[in-house]
Amino acid sequence: MIKWLSLITTLPTENATLRQRTWRTLKASGAAVLRDGVYLMPERESCRATLDGLAAEVRNGGGGAHVLRVEEPEGAGFAALFDRSSDFAALLREVDQVQQQLTTDTVQDALRQTRKLRKSFAHLATTDFFPAEAQRQVDSALGELELACARVLSPDEPHAREGSMARLHRADYQSRVWATRQRPWVDRLASAWLIRRFIDSQARLLWLACPADCPFDALGFDFDGATFSHTESRVTFEVLAASFGLLEQPAMARLGLLVHYLDVGGVQPPEAPGIERVLHGMRENISDDDQLLTVASSVFDGLLISFGQHGQ
Repeated sequence: MIKWLSLITTLPTENATLRQRTWRTLKASGAAVLRDGVYLMPERESCRATLDGLAAEVRNGGGGAHVLRVEEPEGAGFAALFDRSSDFAALLREVDQVQQQLTTDTVQDALRQTRKLRKSFAHLATTDFFPAEAQRQVDSALGELELACARVLSPDEPHAREGSMARLHRADYQSRVWATRQRPWVDRLASAWLIRRFIDSQARLLWLACPADCPFDALGFDFDGATFSHTESRVTFEVLAASFGLLEQPAMARLGLLVHYLDVGGVQPPEAPGIERVLHGMRENISDDDQLLTVASSVFDGLLISFGQHGQ
């Protein structure tokens, strides 16, 4: 049985700022309105924190506020007050519109719109206290749009394959030739850095004009048919890190989320826009792939250290 919390407020008429701030906070939190001054949320730790904090603010502003546990009267249908299906439907229409207008000429604008839609979805999902098919449908459509943008930007981006990843031993992968597509972007850059930094310090890297040029004895990564490539929902960097037991480190897992977002989209990490601009600038100004990797490696080194420090 669902348990509920109710915020009962009396706001001072002379404090318009407090009234506006209270309403904005309640609207952003996803609280339902039972009547003027009476609001409802499911009894959860996050909801309790929101209502308790707001009640304290109201009292400090000269109003009255109480947070109470309430029982749902029979047939009241409180859960229906939190139905977000219409909001998700509106979001889905926007996703479909961007998808229909996606071309090589519009891809940069489509990517910006897609990222805004993903942020809107993430916010809406936090207030969807009783997730249903509508949320899953929009999440799936967004994932398809993000992948479509990635395909337009990089037509030779590998297709995700099914299957599990076996745990591998670094000792079996030393002093090898590793090959990937030339002019690397974030997933290939991060993967090459990971290989040299944590898997095979003596690795020799080949930048291929075409995946078909990959030598028979080379370990290919990040192209269709490669030894290491996109698997299920993971990009190549995540696959490599997971295969060699590196993704268990919190800092590496956080770096994986950043690489995943910059490569195929998803939930945006806070540092993503800045890192994307830095890597894009490097790629535009450095034509030699070995040199590009050397410079980009310093960025990944710094990120890993920073993520490790903030995780302590």
